[in-house]
Amino acid sequence: MSQSVKYRSANRLSFSNFDNILNFAVIGLLAMGTLLVYAGTREWFRSYGLDPEYYLKRHSLNILIGVLLAYGTTLIDYRLLRAYTPVIWLAAVIGLVLVLIPGIGAEINGARAWIALPGGFQIQPAELAKIAIIVGIAMILADREQTNDDPSDLDVLKALALAAIPILLIVAQPDLGTVLIISAAVVAMIGASGARAIWVIGLLLVGVVGVFTAVQTGAVNEYQVARLQSFVDPSADPQATGYQLRQSRITIGSGGLFGKGLFEGPQTNGRFVPEQQTDFIFTVAGEELGFIGSSFILFLYFVIFVRAFAICKRSSDLFGRLVCIGVIAWFGFQTFENIGMAMGLMPMTGVPLPFLSYGGSSMFANLIGIGLLQNIYARSR
Repeated sequence: MSQSVKYRSANRLSFSNFDNILNFAVIGLLAMGTLLVYAGTREWFRSYGLDPEYYLKRHSLNILIGVLLAYGTTLIDYRLLRAYTPVIWLAAVIGLVLVLIPGIGAEINGARAWIALPGGFQIQPAELAKIAIIVGIAMILADREQTNDDPSDLDVLKALALAAIPILLIVAQPDLGTVLIISAAVVAMIGASGARAIWVIGLLLVGVVGVFTAVQTGAVNEYQVARLQSFVDPSADPQATGYQLRQSRITIGSGGLFGKGLFEGPQTNGRFVPEQQTDFIFTVAGEELGFIGSSFILFLYFVIFVRAFAICKRSSDLFGRLVCIGVIAWFGFQTFENIGMAMGLMPMTGVPLPFLSYGGSSMFANLIGIGLLQNIYARSR
């Protein structure tokens, strides 16, 4: 069989080529997220005489678009993504620049991070920049694979430079939560690439010093400082972030073992937790599904991480393994940060819960990440 025929055969994928356990876990989270978004918004919209299915319809549309993007991601052999990486990275940087231009970027909750689109939709370039950074760093750090050499210090510096430009643009929005997620992925990928351990240690120290310096010098916005203060002392900002944190804890705790029942949560229906369909979607699960339902959600995340590590292990090349590591670190840190934030175990940073929270850009990026994992799985078999 010629190489061209082999290549075409490798790219004619069907659903049997994918990791269906991973698919079922993601579908389970998407289904539960759809119910939770509907439960978190239905009564509030109805009480104001608005369409109670407004968020349900838009969330379902976001999932449909995200699934199409995920499937599209599997159609191109992931090893060919190296050729498209400069274009993907440049597009991400252009999007991050556009949001900072008055009249183009829309400011929400103190951050200028969205671009308004027709039909009332918005796109957040920082979410899609995660993909560009992960693929770009994997390309640079895997460049020496053919010679069996570990990445050199110069390779690591190139990877950091590639990540630094979009990260600085996201800092300017400012969006501290996304910066932390991307930073976690960058550090994990460098650590897994075979580069010297001193780079990981140094980056962690730089991160700690950088956050401390930003707070002390006033580079961090006041609302972000208030979030950090509320994490240390919930009574520090009782009318805003402190109130949100207290209500989040009350809502999750009120669900008990089995929950109040879907659509029956008094805290959720009374809209006591702001941003409940986005950053605090886990509070709906805590109140209405209880400990059992919330634990099932965590189990589905656990399945995703186990399958992602399995895909990483079986990948036949360093580029694929590094992409897997970047996606795992991204999903893992964001999930931990969001759920920890809702329970008062982590500072509030305004990041959505993957696959559950309402939000188009986040949903698109998450499902593209799953598409990358499935792409690597299918072509490593």
